[in-house]
Amino acid sequence: MGGPGDHRGPRAAGLFGSLKRLLSSLLETAQLRLDLLSNEFQREKLRIFDGLIWAALALLFVGLGLLLLAGLLLALTPEPWRLLVLGLLVLLSLGLGAWLMAQARSRLSPPEGPLAASRAELARDLDALRPPL
Repeated sequence: MGGPGDHRGPRAAGLFGSLKRLLSSLLETAQLRLDLLSNEFQREKLRIFDGLIWAALALLFVGLGLLLLAGLLLALTPEPWRLLVLGLLVLLSLGLGAWLMAQARSRLSPPEGPLAASRAELARDLDALRPPL
């Protein structure tokens, strides 16, 4: 009659076809999720770079401005008060630097957490795959 595969009939081919389509769908979904993840990593990288540039520029100009201001204030201050004014300028500079670092850190922390869109898509995928209760 036939070869070794004849005993399976059309049902086996249909099952194999269904499994093949299921595997194809799973692979397409995985590829889409990886593309989304890659896109989010790229956006995070650009956002972090932007925050670091702003922090560096802020530190540069604040440092330069404070240095010039300190020189001007020390030049205008009478001799007995110069050490006190210098100490106050140091404290002010350190406080301002700490505040600017906090601002840079807040720019670098995403409000919704890292990879939020990927996590949301994966949660939707899991909900779609779970059987109804």
